[in-house]
Amino acid sequence: MAATDPTTAALSLRATGRSRLRLRVNRLAEGGSTVAAVVALGILGIVVGSVFVRALPALNWTLISKGPSQNAFSSAGGGIEPAIVGTLMLILIGAAIAVPIGVLTAIYVSEFASGPAARQVRLWLDVLNGFPSIVIGIFVFVLAVKTKVPLLDIGHHQSAWAAGFALSIIMLPLVSRTTMEVLALVPNNLREASYGLGVSKWRTVLQIVLPSAKGGILTGTTLAIARAAGETAPLLFTCTYSSALVTWDPSKPVSTIPFTIFSYADQADPHLHQQAWAAAFLLIAFVLVSSLTARILLDRSRRKLGGST
Repeated sequence: MAATDPTTAALSLRATGRSRLRLRVNRLAEGGSTVAAVVALGILGIVVGSVFVRALPALNWTLISKGPSQNAFSSAGGGIEPAIVGTLMLILIGAAIAVPIGVLTAIYVSEFASGPAARQVRLWLDVLNGFPSIVIGIFVFVLAVKTKVPLLDIGHHQSAWAAGFALSIIMLPLVSRTTMEVLALVPNNLREASYGLGVSKWRTVLQIVLPSAKGGILTGTTLAIARAAGETAPLLFTCTYSSALVTWDPSKPVSTIPFTIFSYADQADPHLHQQAWAAAFLLIAFVLVSSLTARILLDRSRRKLGGST
């Protein structure tokens, strides 16, 4: 019987021993991750689907184009237009305060601050991001509702200014941290080329760095708006108001979607329950669309900055 030549023997690619064990553990980990992802998406689908089913009877044009019904015996035929307008007003006020401060903070940390100072600012922004929103609401209540602020004509009463300020505190760390991450992706050779041409640092930041990172700044703003739009706890202290008329005066309290959901859910009228579900679905849809838009913008910004390195 001829002996088998070891140099011509077929090599086996089948895993054996420890390699087989590692392969099985790897497959087990992949399977567990897949199951967890499916469960998470399933929970999201169940929540959105259940809210949509309950909201469907009240989802119509009247819901967003009219105020609450003035009929003393039935709320049928009414809508939540004042709450939608009030929520948009608070978001605009919050963004007008948070975005400039957040972007300037991110520029300071990324471009000008020393290492220890930058780490401290990042740390305290992360701490602020973890603050319970109800604590922020109490803080603004004491600062801007109980205390008179003559220049803004607020104080001693709730107002859109106070509620917008509370939402800006919630939005600030999200805008700052997202902007910092995108500024870190801007290639250093763009800065060095600008310095090599004799351009000062602040003009380099203003004319080179910021335009390159504008997609990330918009992403942080969108994420912050999506989070602030659904906050209820700060509004309980700063803007608890329900009206059948649209209010444009920021020195007065305004209706909001979160507080409308909170108040309608506690009523006995089934029509108000349906409108509460419809308002909740509109809020969920806004948050989902805003989050997806932010993700798309962030991916585009990363690809653009990555391609320029």
